[in-house]
Amino acid sequence: MSTVNQMPLAGRVAVVTGASSGLGEAAAELLAERGAKVAVTARRADRLAALVERIEQRGGTALALPVDVTDADAVTAAAARVEAELGTADLLFNNAGVMLPAKIEDVRADLWRRQVDLNIGGFLNAVAAFVPQLRKAAAERGVADLVNTSSIGAQNLFPTFEVYCGTKAFVTHYSRNLRIELGAQGVRVAVIEPGIVRTELADHVTEPDASAWITEARATMDVLEPADVAEAVAYLAALPARVNFERLTIMPTAQPN
Repeated sequence: MSTVNQMPLAGRVAVVTGASSGLGEAAAELLAERGAKVAVTARRADRLAALVERIEQRGGTALALPVDVTDADAVTAAAARVEAELGTADLLFNNAGVMLPAKIEDVRADLWRRQVDLNIGGFLNAVAAFVPQLRKAAAERGVADLVNTSSIGAQNLFPTFEVYCGTKAFVTHYSRNLRIELGAQGVRVAVIEPGIVRTELADHVTEPDASAWITEARATMDVLEPADVAEAVAYLAALPARVNFERLTIMPTAQPN
């Protein structure tokens, strides 16, 4: 096998938000393995340091940027560091998010705000901070990629998950609209909508019925692993510049909706 095939992302500079666990962690490791320089962001600095160490031990290049994506100024500063230390970012896996279902009668406005602030506000902060670099990279290299993490919840109905599903519906619809603007400039925009994935996301769920549903699904179904979604991100980034999967739904085979 040729070196090109082994390292299809050589020369790319990737940024992964929400990289301290789950989809982000798996994607960062795989993108680095495929040849990209990777900048990883999340709030948990210790997790990022361990991730960077693993990537570097395998011969990759990585930069840890402990940052809360809900802080727009901090994300902008992180973007400047990426360009200064790794080069112009040409791939953003915009992945940070949280899932906090609650019954409407419980009026958990705190959980509503947290999901909106991170899943929409933090998501937009990352877009605003890195799209200028993506546009610059596309002009110089012919292609750049913005890959956003949504959820099957953007399409289907899950009681008690209304606010989470609403935030992910925003991510999906925003991504499809943004593609019209950026596609003409060489920036591919793709949104990934996974079904149930074995990540820490579900561990933050406190609503009893939702927690029981997730536990049963994990016990009775072969759910997705973070590596499955990471493969999709790497695949999208390695496609010819003329090809843009605008929306990719990835489901466990046995998950009905």
